[in-house]
Amino acid sequence: MLRKWFCALLILALCLPAVWAAGGDDILGLWYNQEKDAKIEVVRCGDRYCGKISWMKNPDYPADSTEGKPGTPKLDHNNPDPAMRRNTRLGLEIVKNMAYAGENKWDDGQVYDPNNGKTYSAKFTLIDPDNLDLRGYIGISLFGRTSHWSRKPWG
Repeated sequence: MLRKWFCALLILALCLPAVWAAGGDDILGLWYNQEKDAKIEVVRCGDRYCGKISWMKNPDYPADSTEGKPGTPKLDHNNPDPAMRRNTRLGLEIVKNMAYAGENKWDDGQVYDPNNGKTYSAKFTLIDPDNLDLRGYIGISLFGRTSHWSRKPWG
């Protein structure tokens, strides 16, 4: 009898990863970036998904800053559009137009990097409910970089 229970539990444990599958809205919510110095809130934008910076560990320029006036909010000073350079980084939309592609994947979107002012093609892969990989790339995804996002600051 014990052997039957053990076999049943083993089969169940092996099948669970195959059973878990994300729906399009499973990506919604707050995500820490890889460096854990910002949170990005992913929301629905019509039938697509977008994300904005909702929290920053250091939202203001430090006392020794050469990029902006110390104590004032950090700006999107690397934006290629001069009119956008006055926008604060906090609240900045950095993920745009992501489409749910099925099988725990979102693609056909863009990610904006305020550190260099560049926009890249992007796709998401939901590893599990609390871990997400963001791939930013130029042209094809082979030429890019993956950043790991987590719902938890230590994950």
